[in-house]
Amino acid sequence: MPEKSAAYAHDTYYLETADQLATLDVDANTFAHRHGLLFLKPDAIAARAVEPTLEWLQANSFRIVSARKVVADRHLVRALWYFQWNIASPERRRLAELLVGISSALLLVVTDTADEVPTSVRLTERKGPTAPSKRRPGELRHLLGGSSYLLNMVHTADEPADVLRELGVYLPESDRAAVIAEAIRGADRSSEARQLGSEIYADCPPRSFDRASAEEVLREQLRIAKLPAAVRDHADQVVVATAASDAGWAAVILACWQHGVRLDPWATLVVGSAVLPMRTPTGTQTLGPVGPAQWHTNRYGGTT
Repeated sequence: MPEKSAAYAHDTYYLETADQLATLDVDANTFAHRHGLLFLKPDAIAARAVEPTLEWLQANSFRIVSARKVVADRHLVRALWYFQWNIASPERRRLAELLVGISSALLLVVTDTADEVPTSVRLTERKGPTAPSKRRPGELRHLLGGSSYLLNMVHTADEPADVLRELGVYLPESDRAAVIAEAIRGADRSSEARQLGSEIYADCPPRSFDRASAEEVLREQLRIAKLPAAVRDHADQVVVATAASDAGWAAVILACWQHGVRLDPWATLVVGSAVLPMRTPTGTQTLGPVGPAQWHTNRYGGTT
């Protein structure tokens, strides 16, 4: 993708990692080709998905060579998806900010022995798509579940160039140097990943992804809260309804946001991700994805 090459040639995060690898006398192309990144988002932590993910990686011949706890915020989210979020709806951005406040996250660096395509490409292919309806048995996202387009548990760097760029997003220079050194050594660090997962769990209780339960949490809040009239008009419709419509819940959440009414973050995520738009009605991503099909077609058809 010439447009991606042009963009990354001036991208701070990509350049930081590429320059650091050069300083460490590590070939950037080889490093990027041989490694992939798997980011277990806060919803994966809430779902207690660390152990199932580790087992899935092993079953699919991926070896964890480094693991780090990552504290995400609104800036990390925007940096990570900078070239795609030009089509994200305002509602999706708002929900994403709620999500990163739920918990810390877990970053895994993996490698494999397959040479046909880069590790990152094979990992992304096996991870499965964002849309729940398109996931298939054997894919990681199918295994982990997830109730919506937003609550999809995991993110992967799509291809080698993204491995370098996203390392620059996730980690400061000193941590990045340690991760690079561990990745090059290649020792299995699944036990460290498991321990980090347990530590992150300690600060985040398990959560239910059941929409009906989340709706009941919100109903109870709306019943007892002192709400502005503009919010109460919408709230009354969903509080008394046995099965409120998607449009009704969307109106309540948007009214609460507009008037500064705080709702339970997790319940808002579960319901909001099901009823609010996730993308703008028009437009295309600044940079589209490069999927496995391109790599299978071109073999080593791209470099970092």
